[in-house]
Amino acid sequence: MLRRLLLAFTIVLSAFAHAAGPQFTPVTPLPPGAALSFPKDYGAHPGYKTEWWYVTGWINTPDGKPLGFQVTFFRSATGHDRANPSQFAPKQLIIGHAAISDPANGKLLHDQRSAREGFGLSYARTGDTDVKLEDWHMLRSADGSYTVHVDSAQFKFDLNLKPTQAVLPEDDRGYSRKGPRPGQASYYYSEPHLQVSGNITHRGKPAAVTGSAWLDHEWFSEYVDPNANGWDWIGANLSDGGAMMAFQIRGKTGAKLWAHATWRDASGKITQFAPDQVKFTPQRRWRSPRTNAEYPVATQLTTGNTVWDIVPLQDDQELDSRRSTGAVYWEGAVTLSRDGKPAGRAYLELTGYVRAMKL
Repeated sequence: MLRRLLLAFTIVLSAFAHAAGPQFTPVTPLPPGAALSFPKDYGAHPGYKTEWWYVTGWINTPDGKPLGFQVTFFRSATGHDRANPSQFAPKQLIIGHAAISDPANGKLLHDQRSAREGFGLSYARTGDTDVKLEDWHMLRSADGSYTVHVDSAQFKFDLNLKPTQAVLPEDDRGYSRKGPRPGQASYYYSEPHLQVSGNITHRGKPAAVTGSAWLDHEWFSEYVDPNANGWDWIGANLSDGGAMMAFQIRGKTGAKLWAHATWRDASGKITQFAPDQVKFTPQRRWRSPRTNAEYPVATQLTTGNTVWDIVPLQDDQELDSRRSTGAVYWEGAVTLSRDGKPAGRAYLELTGYVRAMKL
């Protein structure tokens, strides 16, 4: 009888452990004097639940018309046992989003795909940036430049992204708070002012392009508070050579739950702005004819005593990724002005306006 009871108890514990799934590595504040470690931190961090390499930028075509572009690779760890030796076990998912903002077309051209990691077909490797999703890929070379290849039904990218500035660790040396609890955070760095060159094919025409891009790399296991609905984010390459990132996390009522901004000026001086120093104030909203969501596409951003006016390249830059991440969000090219004068080009991301954002 005792043995039967012990066996039954063991089975229950085993079932509970299986149901609980793997434990993901938490994000914790960096110890004093510590910093992100490169080139290791350019690569994947599979112990954390979610990770992304997010490239946004403005490019110029030979006819002088600007385009916005976005390429994002996501890595998402599943609840499957990471010790499972089977190559068929879906322990990591790789997801890709790509888009072109083309005002002449009047809307965003975009594509998405997803696959489980395995068999060398799709992966996010450790040690340095090397992400592959079938025939899409992003690879960092020894000189720090990135090659990006995306082949979609509506467009094709073959781009080189060359760094011109030092890496920008966000918030506290790369530990970026996203909420009131310390665990609601990511490890986060940016690479502003990437010099873009290469080729883009869209509307059936190949074109050599040049421009400037911004790269964000974040990894985390818990991102936002359960009461969060979504966020507004901007990454800006400023005309004077400076760079600025700002975001706010919104609650279900629309009120600000958390916010932060990082501004590196032309001299290299970095200023961090606390939640009460960052404010997004909608100036004009656009309603999507597909989802009926209203997005604050023209926005005024305040960082400390500085006011920035944000204006979209075009209103319709809504991206429907329900076939991959499950989200619908607005991600678009925008311009920045300060005191009425042009100050830079940026990308603005608006999530949680269709329904609450879930990661």
